[in-house]
Amino acid sequence: MIIDHEGRSPVVHESAYVAPTATLCGDVRVGAGCRVLFGAVLTAEGGPVELGGGCIVMENAVLRGTPRDPLRLGRHVLVGPQSYLTGCAVGDDVFLATGTRVFNGATLGARAEVRINGVVHLRTALPADSCVPIGWVAVGDPARLFPPGEHEEIWAVQRELDFPGYVFGLPRAGTGETIMPEVSRRYARALGRHRDDQVAS
Repeated sequence: MIIDHEGRSPVVHESAYVAPTATLCGDVRVGAGCRVLFGAVLTAEGGPVELGGGCIVMENAVLRGTPRDPLRLGRHVLVGPQSYLTGCAVGDDVFLATGTRVFNGATLGARAEVRINGVVHLRTALPADSCVPIGWVAVGDPARLFPPGEHEEIWAVQRELDFPGYVFGLPRAGTGETIMPEVSRRYARALGRHRDDQVAS
């Protein structure tokens, strides 16, 4: 499904293939020879989504561009099924396995690999030719790699990256406090912009 959003329409190269149950919304550009498979969602939430030539986006993957961080894939990137990428820059020839998560402001160098259920966290810089093992977490700039069970070590690096400040523009809540009412208000306001979307095809 092709959806016009805020006056922008997806552009798909004539040699690309987009499955009939995939959704492209807004300022999305799909390059030559790309394949976007069933159930995939590419949505420009205030920032563009761009796929370089020869990219493959597998079933049920979600790719989001944000106002602060557009989503850009280089050439010949494979995004595995059920992966989630938001506001990140991915170099050429990168492999992102099933269930990969790549967050706002992250950068992945050429030929990097993120294996099954690997995470590249907010504002993390993964160098060229590096590998995040199955289920591991990359965090920081430069990236440090941790197995999933090392929460305290991950948090020690991640806390300084300031997820609520970077993504929501809000200070981190103190003990016994929450920012969730304001987060949900801001998300609702931003996502409400979709009320005027038009299905193009």
